[in-house]
Amino acid sequence: MTALLLASVTFAVTLGSVDIHPRTVWGIALSRLPFFGEWVQPDWSKAAETIIWEIRLPRVLLGALVGAGLSVVGAAIQALVRNFLADPYILGVSSGASVGAASVMLFGAFGLYGQYALSVGAFTGSLGALLLVFFLSRLGGQNATVRLLMAGIAVSAVLSAATSLLVFSSPQEHGIQAVLFWMTGSLAGAKWEFLALPAAAVTAGLAFLLTRYRSLNAMLMGEETARTLGVHVERFRKGLLVITALLTGVMVAISGAIGFVGLMMPHIVRIVVGSDHRRVLPVCALLGAVFLVWADVIARLAFAPQELPIGIVTALCGGPFFLWLMRRSSYSFGGDGR
Repeated sequence: MTALLLASVTFAVTLGSVDIHPRTVWGIALSRLPFFGEWVQPDWSKAAETIIWEIRLPRVLLGALVGAGLSVVGAAIQALVRNFLADPYILGVSSGASVGAASVMLFGAFGLYGQYALSVGAFTGSLGALLLVFFLSRLGGQNATVRLLMAGIAVSAVLSAATSLLVFSSPQEHGIQAVLFWMTGSLAGAKWEFLALPAAAVTAGLAFLLTRYRSLNAMLMGEETARTLGVHVERFRKGLLVITALLTGVMVAISGAIGFVGLMMPHIVRIVVGSDHRRVLPVCALLGAVFLVWADVIARLAFAPQELPIGIVTALCGGPFFLWLMRRSSYSFGGDGR
């Protein structure tokens, strides 16, 4: 999977209105790295270097980070709620992040956080949405997966309407266009300085979840079983809520609302490697990165020179997958019930 990701990044960078050889991509990338640059002899034009280093490579790397982050969040949420239809998009987390981010873009909310205002707003919205979903699902008794899914769909619809209301009431025409394009997902604004925060969030989130893989495995068997195995369910759930909200908020803030990635990737991985999160989480991150890199390639090239929102591409893939998953009655968080 790592080799596939490296190959995907390489060839995704070469594709565009100007075709560039893969050797040139690696040459330019290595020339910018410490200790490697002095061994690389430039044999490319300045234009090629600008296209690769300033435009394509940061965009492709951002796509890989967002795909990895959304996939890991999807795996964690599915384990938390024990529902194979759960993902950040369906449970309203992405919609909550959209409300927070739109309030920043249109009305300057969270302005005291400066350049991190968008991330803080998206994180606040995603965490609030997730807490609201869990609160509503627990009305009248213990948390049930059906109630949780229904609460997520309802909250997602309400928050999507709230985002539309913010757009409708905004006096900024340019801001409205930016938000509408952002709501369907885009990596067009990728820059090197934008990569540090999502890279740190994905690394920290994945590391935290890997240290808790036994608890995630236990949660797949139900809360009562997890308690008998020594998991402090309430404390673990709260930590998982914060981590998933943080990751989703950062991803949505940097790329917009991209659906179905967190739904599809964990299931594909479980079918291949089983349900042990020690394997599921890292493979999920790699597969999600590969998927979104190529989804962005399609978004860039399908209607060139115009760009298609990447959320449309993932929805075209995710919709049929969603229907197939509902019809696959034998599926149980792993290809053979593992």
